[in-house]
Order: sequence, then structure tokens, then C-alpha cells
Amino acid sequence: MTRAEGLLSSVFGFTDFRPGQAEIVAAVAAGRNTLAIMPTGGGKSLCFQLPALMRDGVTVVISPLIALMRDQVRALREAGVAAGALTSGNTEEETEEVFQALDDGRLKLLYMAPERLASGGTFTLLKRIGTSFIAVDEAHCVSQWGHDFRPDYLRIGELRRALNVPLAAFTATADEETRTEIVVRLFEGAAPETFLRGFDRPNIHLAFEVKDQPRRQILGFAAARKGQSGIVYCATRAKTEALAAALREAGHSACHYHGGMEADARREVEARFQQEDGLIVVATVAFGMGIDKPDIRWVAHADLPKSIEAYYQEIGRAGRDGAPAETMTLYGPDDIRLRRAQIDEGLAPAGRKAADHARLNALLGLAEATSCRRQRLLAYFGEAAEPCGACDLCDTPPELFDGTDAVRKVLSAILRTGESFGAGHLIDILTGNATDKVQQRGHDSLPTFGVGRDLPKAQWQAVFRQMMGHDLIRPDPERHGAFCMTDPARPILRGEASITLRRDTVRKAVGGPVVRTLVSEEDAPLLSALKAKRRALAEAARVPAYVIFPDRTLIEMAETRPRTLDQMARVNGVGAKKLESYGAAFLEVITGEGEEVHPARRKLAGRAEGAVFDRLLAAQAELARGVDGCGKYLSCTHSTLRKIAENRPRSLSEMERIGGMGEVKTERFGPAFLDVLQAVD
Repeated sequence: MTRAEGLLSSVFGFTDFRPGQAEIVAAVAAGRNTLAIMPTGGGKSLCFQLPALMRDGVTVVISPLIALMRDQVRALREAGVAAGALTSGNTEEETEEVFQALDDGRLKLLYMAPERLASGGTFTLLKRIGTSFIAVDEAHCVSQWGHDFRPDYLRIGELRRALNVPLAAFTATADEETRTEIVVRLFEGAAPETFLRGFDRPNIHLAFEVKDQPRRQILGFAAARKGQSGIVYCATRAKTEALAAALREAGHSACHYHGGMEADARREVEARFQQEDGLIVVATVAFGMGIDKPDIRWVAHADLPKSIEAYYQEIGRAGRDGAPAETMTLYGPDDIRLRRAQIDEGLAPAGRKAADHARLNALLGLAEATSCRRQRLLAYFGEAAEPCGACDLCDTPPELFDGTDAVRKVLSAILRTGESFGAGHLIDILTGNATDKVQQRGHDSLPTFGVGRDLPKAQWQAVFRQMMGHDLIRPDPERHGAFCMTDPARPILRGEASITLRRDTVRKAVGGPVVRTLVSEEDAPLLSALKAKRRALAEAARVPAYVIFPDRTLIEMAETRPRTLDQMARVNGVGAKKLESYGAAFLEVITGEGEEVHPARRKLAGRAEGAVFDRLLAAQAELARGVDGCGKYLSCTHSTLRKIAENRPRSLSEMERIGGMGEVKTERFGPAFLDVLQAVD
């Protein structure tokens, strides 16, 4: 028996390693830089806890959640391992006990949150106590554009370099892009020994449903599993509270959890969930990362998650004991609009937003899959698999149809309108709805106008959703959500390829109650972009967003789409000072390009004097070299033209007294300027 096997048995009570554990333990114990991607429930923690007992010195564990650290420290102490945690949740006595154990050389594992790395004394402490290894749990948190990004994770690479010790990083959810980012940020590009132990959780049953009275669907799912511990994830805080109340009314033991709750209230929910059997927690994604409760029997999503990574991380909290567990995810058009808006309103660069839209497309592809979901899910992470027999589509294969004709109609409409519009306008064209917007652009004369009258609007929305799931179309962040075609769409448009769609999700797409939104579907992406600009300006100025512009002003901008500063000045809420401070920035969001305007002219934006200024400027240009075009070049400054536009002199003598004019310029330009002023009176 090796030393590792002996410790596995004597300390942790296991007779055998789980698949993949032994090799990772050996690499970490030998002090090699290591990256391990293992499925949730695969035993990641043991892969750094056991080597910590085999190595000299202290192993420092960077972990993102206090609850997770407390659980692991408690379990280690129960097993006789000297472990401690330095967290903001510690009492003074707990912190003093940890420091004493470190000073005495008794501690083998020290847990801390990444935020503690910002403290100047942390490096000194870790060097003094003889840190010999760093373990990073939930390493995907280092990804700046991931679903669980923690900024202080970016300090870990610097810490590794400063201490000059090896590092092992662990995560259950990381696609190729995230794995690359982990290597760059934690290992500074030097490839660690990498273990990719698969993403499959065969004990978890996968299922998706189109929303149809979603509260009823969640209550029905929970009722069929009454008495079992479960989690319901919601997109908003308010929804967690309302749905938890509905579950309690239906006779379940349920509570809510979100980031807006007081810390004590959150800890109480965490403690109840760990200790009570059959409790349902209705939560935002603030709940769950690192939860070590092995017997969660089901996870439901009342709203579509942000990405496949987020989805897999969240459902992975079920069935960690290896026993059967179930999942169910609801999705609908409103979810997609919300997730698109969250991407568009973020401060990420356009390229990252495009990548995030593609990730959302991948999740829609999983939701609208035509065959085994697990195959599609694992393929996203680079794994091949046979049909699983443990998902809703394997249980009941969906009804399919040849969707080539419908898809070609959509692609034709997108192409003929210059890839410049979103689903709402395109569906109006397809269904022959001659709205003012359709008529103003002449789109009622397109060959595609009315070719899709065979399907109602809701069913066309389902077709668009499936097309996004197949990644045939994507919203363009730089064109405010207008759909553009991807390369795989072009063979279908040319008639060189066909495509199969699901008939069941199209049929289920029936028109429901009208959802009240701030703006039309067509203007929503632009409103999101305007909000993103407002947020960036507010953060730079350290003021609340509404101080820049209130929502109603941005809504009017999105609906009227001003093209010039003069037009911008007519938007309610855009006064002279705000026009000068922010007008050009918001105009650039709307038009895609900046408007070069002299400061003197900008001060006249939205006023009648602005038009007078423009005509004076034009008259000056014609006379710059005299009436015959051969004279000495003369011009007036923009400030002088502004004064003329504002003061409206009535005679040449009054004109001459305007600052910057004088006798010579009045002789050249005065008569023409007076003609301009008389024409506008």
C-alpha cells in the first residue's frame, strides 16, 4: 500500500480512489503545477487535501465562499486534520486560534478567500508560515468574462510567483477558452500538467421545457418530488421570494436566498439547507457554489441560465452522492430578451459581447436539441458520447420536420434588409404586417413581404429561437441587436443544405399575455447599449446612473434615434449642460460614429440660433476669397459667428461692433450675413 493509499484509508476512510483521483494526487504531492477539470462530485477536494498531508509546510487553499471553507475545515477537523480558515466570517477567537496554530506549526491546510490577497500583510504571513503549495478551488472564477468571475483571483498568479511555490487549480466547469485563461492568469502561460477527467454526470437526468404557466410547471415538478431536497434557480430576487411563498402555500418546506439579503439571513438559509431534509431553496445564482450537500435530489431553473457553463455548474449541485438526481429548465422568449440585454448592457468590448451571444446561442441549442441532450452538452466541452437514455429527449424523442423552407424565408428577409433589423421587424415583414416602420423603409415591397403568413408571430419567434440554437443567426452588438447570418447559414440560403427543426416547440409557441416592456422589441438592444454607456460614464464620475440621464430620457433616445446634436437637444431631459457633457458620447452609440462639432456650435445645439450659425458659416465659405473668388482669404471664428447668431445685428454698423468682426470683415461678409439674419426673422 502506498503512502497516499494509506492516508486515504486511515484519514478519509475510503478504500479506493475515485476514477482519476490517484494520478492527480500523485502530481500534486510531487509538487508539479497542476490543472484538474473534474465533474462535480468527482472528489476534487481530496486531490489537494490528501497531498497537503504528504508534503512539508502549509498548503494554502484559495476558495471563493465562506460557507464552502467552513464546511471543508469542519470535515477535516472531524477527520483529525489540522485545518483552519481566515475569513471575514470568523469571530476574534476563531482568528486567534488559527494564528496560534500557524505559529505553533500545527496547521497543514489554511483556507482563505481571494479578497484577502489584497491585504498587504497576507504575503508576509504566507511566507512566514512556510507555505509550500497553493491550491485554487473553483478556478474558473479567474475568467474575467465567466459566470462566476472574482477579480481578486487575478492576484493568485502574482502570489505564486512571489512565493515561488507550485500551484494546483481545480474546477468542474471550464470550456476550452476558460481553460486557456486559467493557464495564462494562474500559470502565466507555462502549461501545467493537465487532467481532464470528463464532464459527464450520468446520474443526473436532463430536461428542458418551453414556458407555459411557469409557476404551475415549477410547482408540479416539486410536487412530484415532495420531501426531497431541491434548488430552484430564478433570474431575479423578487421572483425567488414569490416562488418560495408559492411553494410554502403548496405544502412544501421552502425558503428564498439572494444577494440582497442580510448576511445573517443568508447564513441561516445555508445552515438550514445543510441540516434539514426535504428543504427547497429558491435562489439566484448567489446560492450554491461550493455547497457540499451530497443528497440534493433535484435542481430546477425557473428561468434560462446565462450559458452552458453556468447551467452545468448549477445542475451539478444535484446528486453529488452518485444517486439518481433530476433537473428541469424552463425557457421562453422573455428569458432570451433578458439574457441578451444583460450582455448588451455590460461593459465588455464588442468582441466579448459577440462571444457571449454565441455562448447563449449554444445554450439555446441545448434547449432546442433534436436528439440526446447529453451528447450535445458533452460535445460543447469537447467530449464525444453515445445517446445517454437519461434525458427527456431520449425518453420521448421529439417530433421533427424539415424546416429548410421556413429558415430560408428568414435568411432571405435578413439579407434583403441589410442585416440591420431584429426579430420583431423581420417577423412583421414575413407575416405581411405593414407597420409604419415597414412602410417607411419600403420593406412592404420586398419579395419576402408576406411569404410567412402561414405561421403566427409566436411560432415565427420559435423558429428564430431554433435558428439561434443552431447558430445560424446572431445579434450584432455593434448594430444594436440586428441579426446577422453566420457562415453555416449560407449553404441553406443557397439551397445547398437542409435543416431539421422541432415541431413540438414551434406548436407550443402560442401568443400569451402581452409583457409590458420599456420599449419595443426592435428598440430594446439600442436601449441596452445606451444603458451600458450611461453605466460606464456613471462609474467614471462615481455618481448614480440616473444623474447622467434617467431611464425615460434613454427610452426617448432609443425610440427617436437622433442623428445630430440638434436632434439630441430636443430629447426630454437633455439640457444644455448635459448635451455638452454627454451628447456626443450617446450620439456615437446611436449612430455608430461621432459627430465633429465645434464647441461654439455645440453650445447652440437644439436652439434656433444653431440653424442661423450653419447658414452664416455657409455664407462665409462662399465669400472667403471675395465675390469673384480672387481676393485675400478671410474668415470669422466660430465664436464670432455664434455671437452674430445670438445677437442678430440689424445693420452693418452693429455688425462691425461684434467682437471679432471689425471693418474689413464687415465689408466682406456683412451684407450676406444681414441677408441670412433677415431671412430667418
